[in-house]
Amino acid sequence: MERLLEIMRRLRGPDGCPWDKEQTHQSLRPYLLEEAAEAVDAISKGHPNEIAEELGDVLLQVAFHSVIAEQAGSFTYSQVEQHIVDKLIRRHPHVFGNVQADTPEAVTANWKAIKAQEGKTTQSICDQVPKSLGALARAAEIQKKMGYTFPGKDQLIGAIEEGRLAEALWLMVAWCREEKINPEILLRERCEESCS
Repeated sequence: MERLLEIMRRLRGPDGCPWDKEQTHQSLRPYLLEEAAEAVDAISKGHPNEIAEELGDVLLQVAFHSVIAEQAGSFTYSQVEQHIVDKLIRRHPHVFGNVQADTPEAVTANWKAIKAQEGKTTQSICDQVPKSLGALARAAEIQKKMGYTFPGKDQLIGAIEEGRLAEALWLMVAWCREEKINPEILLRERCEESCS
């Protein structure tokens, strides 16, 4: 990681790359989304070398933002790293502490309680879910946080017949969740089938 940070500092230095030097947190937003999506695609394909390459591109975005912030004096990569280390330890007291959590459900309940203590659940549900997520993924997360369940195929059919397409999509997301299927990944896979 230090080598990557050194390279980014040089690219943004006085004799560095003109393109890299002019980038900001704001200008890099589309690249962060794109690189994360490409990593998801690589994971879907299951090719280890491609996954490693795409995860490297995601890591580049972390380094890029860290160096921009370092140069602006707002935060450093060490702070980024420390935040996630502290959070992982804090949110896993069943591993790093003396809390009992023997099932995934118990871990999830614990996680929610810890987030509530951190004040992470004081925002509205919609504000807790990133607006830049794909619409299907965002709908699934909002529904999960709301405790929304699929009301049944009759409502879905009714929404389709009445031409309420947004409602039909919302209900399809709920149906996918009921079936333990990620709607975003399901539709991505269907797109790939159509393109092959």
